[in-house]
This record gives sequence, C-alpha cells and structure tokens, in this order.
Amino acid sequence: MLRQLIPATLRRAAGNDRRASVPRRLSVTAVALTAAAATVIPAIPAQAAAFKVLVFSKTAGFRHDAIPTGIQAIRDLGGANDFTVDATEDSNAFNAANLAQYKAVVFLNTTGDVLNGTQQASFQTYVDGGGGYVGVHSAADTEYGWSYYGQLMGAWFNNHPAIQQATVRNEDRAHAATAQLGTTWSRTDEWYNFRTNPRSSARVLQSLDESSYSGGGMGDHPITWCHPQSSGRAFYTGLGHTQESYADSNFRNLLLGGIRYAAKAANADCRPENGYTTLYNGSTTGWSQAGPGSFANSAATLTSQGGMGMLWYSAKEFRSYSLKLDWRLTGDSNSGVIVGFPATSDANAALSTGYEVQIDATDSADKTTGAIYGFKPADITARDAALNPPGQWNTYELLVEGERLQVFLNGTRINDFTNTDPVRSLQQGYLGIQNHGSGDVASFRNIRVKELTSVSPSPSPSPSPSGSAGALRGVASGRCLDVSGASQANGALAQIWDCNGQNNQRWTSTSASELRVYGNKCLDVSGGGTANGAAVIIWDCNGQNNQKWQFNSDGSITAIGAGKCLDVSGTANGTRAQIWTCNGQSNQRWTRV
Repeated sequence: MLRQLIPATLRRAAGNDRRASVPRRLSVTAVALTAAAATVIPAIPAQAAAFKVLVFSKTAGFRHDAIPTGIQAIRDLGGANDFTVDATEDSNAFNAANLAQYKAVVFLNTTGDVLNGTQQASFQTYVDGGGGYVGVHSAADTEYGWSYYGQLMGAWFNNHPAIQQATVRNEDRAHAATAQLGTTWSRTDEWYNFRTNPRSSARVLQSLDESSYSGGGMGDHPITWCHPQSSGRAFYTGLGHTQESYADSNFRNLLLGGIRYAAKAANADCRPENGYTTLYNGSTTGWSQAGPGSFANSAATLTSQGGMGMLWYSAKEFRSYSLKLDWRLTGDSNSGVIVGFPATSDANAALSTGYEVQIDATDSADKTTGAIYGFKPADITARDAALNPPGQWNTYELLVEGERLQVFLNGTRINDFTNTDPVRSLQQGYLGIQNHGSGDVASFRNIRVKELTSVSPSPSPSPSPSGSAGALRGVASGRCLDVSGASQANGALAQIWDCNGQNNQRWTSTSASELRVYGNKCLDVSGGGTANGAAVIIWDCNGQNNQKWQFNSDGSITAIGAGKCLDVSGTANGTRAQIWTCNGQSNQRWTRV
C-alpha cells in the first residue's frame, strides 16, 4: 500500500485527517468531561507543590484521540514530581490574572485557530515576561496566522506519512528531556515534516534518521527542540500522536523534562547551536591520558576514575574558539576543564601553564563551579540561578577570544576573565578534562568545538554579506543586540539580551548601510536625534540618514546621521541601546556571532 503525504492545507480545510471519516459518538460521561474541561481555572494557590502547569487542548481542526490520555499522563507526572496540573479547553483562560498562577502552559495536540487577538496578546506577555511554553505534536498545526506563535513554537507542520517506526537521534543528552536516553531511540509515532527547519533559531534536542522510515522530506529533520523566548522558555516535540506514546516511560520522561525546563525547574543551554565539530561523542580517537587515573568510556559518556590526571585532546591545538561540553557530578565531587596549555604528558604542568574552569559542588569562591581556579570567582548569583545540582547534567561553553575567556553555564554567562600573566597564554591552545582523584566522580558527554576565524581580542563586527543575517554581541556585556519583546512594531526599542539566535537578534547589513531585522525593519535613531542618549529603535526602512550605520575597525558602529556610536550604558538584560559620543570603550564595541 502506498503511504501518502497529507498536506497541512488539505488537512486543515477538511478539519480532520484520514481517520476522521469514521464518525464517533461521545458518551454522556465524555460530554460532561469535555464541558468540565472547558472552564476557566480559578486561581488556587499551589500548596505543597512547587509549581502549577496549565494543559490546553482546544482543537479547531482534527482532534487527536490521545488528548485525554495525554492529560492524565501529565497529571501523573505532576503527582510524582511536585507540580500540580489544571486542564482546560476554554480560551478565556488566557488572561493575565489566570496565567500568572502557572509556571508553564502545555499546548497538548491543539489544532487550528484557538485564541483570539486579546488572548494572544495576554499569552505573549506571559511568555515574554518569564512564563513557559510546551508544545506537543499538533501544537505545530496551530495558529498559522499568528507570527509570534510560529516563532515561539519553532516550525509549523507541513505534512506527514503513515504512522510507523523510525529512529530518533538524540543530539543533546544533557537536557532534562533527553538525558535518560541513549544516542538513538527507536519508536513508533506519526512523524511530522515541517515547513521550515528550526535549527537556526532553536537548540535541536532530537532529529529523525530519514533513512529509517518512509516519507521524511526534510533531510536534516529536527523533531524536538527548545529555545529561550525573551524572559521565558519554549520547548516543542513532534512526538505524541498515539495513545500508546503516553504509556511509554521514555516519552513520559521527555515530556517531564520539557515541562521542567519551560517552568524553570531545570536549566539547559537552549541557544541555537550550529557549526560545531565533535571531539568526543563515544570515540576517544585523538585523546590522550596525562598523569594517573583514567576515564571509563561507556554509552558515549566519559566517567572519571582515580587521578589526579587529565584526558586531553592532543590531536589539534585551538586558539580562538567556542568549546562546549556536558558534565555531571556525583555528590560533592571535583573536576574541571583545562584550557590554554602547551602539549604535555604532565597533568600538573597543564594546570600550572593553563587555566582550569572549575567543576566542584562546594569550595571557596575562587575554586567552585564556574571559577577560573585560583584566579577569578564566578558570578555566584548568576551561577546558582543557572546550575543544576549534582546528579543532573549541565552544559559549559568556554568562549576563548584572544586572551579573553568567558564561561557560560547552561547558556548563562557566569565568568569573564582576561589573562594578563605574561607566562600564560590562552592562545597555547590545548584543552582537557580532569580526573581529580579517588572518590571524585565526574562524567562528560558531547564535547564539541567551533573555531572562530579572524578573531582578535577586540574584533570588528564587519558587515555581514548582503542577504546574510547574524547577531551583534556587545563586547562589554556578552549579550546581543535585540528587539524588545520580539516586537515588529515601529518604535520598538533596541536593547541587549542573552544571545539566543532568534529573529529579533538577526541583523542584516545592506549595501545602503542599513542594519535590517525581520527583513523590512531598520535600526533607527528615534526622531533623527543627534544628542547623547537618543534612543535606538526599529522602524520601516526609509533610506534616511538616521537609519544608516558604519562599521569601524575598532569594533564600534557609528550612526551616520548623528556621528555618534551605538552604545549601551550597562550589561544587564533589557539595557536599552542608545547613541553616545564615540569613546572607544567596550560598551561601544560589537562582534559578529
């Protein structure tokens, strides 16, 4: 029998899919349950539970018969994991007062247009203000006319083949949703093809091996992903069509991890990730042990044994680069990542010539997780907010640009260190992971690196090629130039925010000296102002001088109409952009990322 791809447009027009031609009657009990679900949930304070979740399952198209099973599964997960669950199909629940009681909202197999304009605005304010969104399966077949929802969810549904078994590749095994899985996962579900690929704007957690089933049409085929959304968080999985899915312990754990991430009960680096080369994901080719002890290698995971020694990547030296790796401690253990040392078979020599980014649950401020060991403590407040406790996975990014080393924990910058010691240099280029000693058990996964080309300690943010979009990261803040609230309205403020790769941080330089965002909005000095402190906004592109910008060799960007530099007066999320007399300071310098 031929397997037929079903276009989304036909599916929505019919209001169903291939199973909907068989009429179904609802029992009296089912009708009563549906009516009960369609009520606005009163704000009842969570008592013993840590947080509350709202499950929303309204449909204006095909209705999945797995919805009741899914609601019960999420209730069960909440009961076992310290959160309470309300369920509704009443769109009136989407108002500020009601949403405020929830840490996350789950769109469980919703379809079609389910919210009106006022409700959409309330939900956008809720998420951008710090709330969580979880989309399951046909949440991608929802709200096609609402651009914000498309950005939030990540990619809209296109079509699907018949239900069948396929191989899922687990690309990220540090996220709470996928940490319990192996590198691959074979399961049966309805596998969506999407209209666009979300990889450029979200962290892909799982993708499909299209050679393992029939009907895949994307090539690179993400199926589960996550991303920050302003002050909130978003998680989506294309799994969850069948009733059987919700009895599968692995799928239930996937849902649980997604909910906990969105509700900020678990942390993860969900920034988009592209262009990295794997150094370790099961194979230790290119790695060498220095000093005593070793690492066990099992299930694409390295686990320390004895020491004090170091497993280092001896195959290649790196200078300016982004190194990412996932790590987990057992109890109050001790380990670290060592960078910037010359080739050596002596682990102690590496420590005395390079720098160790510490991993340790408890120690003095300059020797605990996130510290540059013995040199600079981490920002403890930021570190504690981003850190998952022992027994859970964390992700480090060590960003080395010249002699500057920035440390990101689960996507949050927690340290910014510049080497000034003439005996040491971060440009010596080798890197390693530490096995500290007997009783100190640390595990590592998915070690990968992206080399940065033509980067100096203060690089110039040279214009991107025509038609190519990229982020602009402030040298002082480490945060990206961003349109507040992902707004596309004229007059929306430009600000800095944690880099997340979303469309409101992607700027395209044009031959007309514009900096465009969303394709049709330009970075603009409000009112054509020329005074220090004049606000920087976005506006319809009009070719005027207050929308023209010049990239300078020192990393600054000059507003041509005012003759002043693009400037921020602080480093915190939400600090607004302005123009100011050019002074060469780091708050006026930007790099392309």
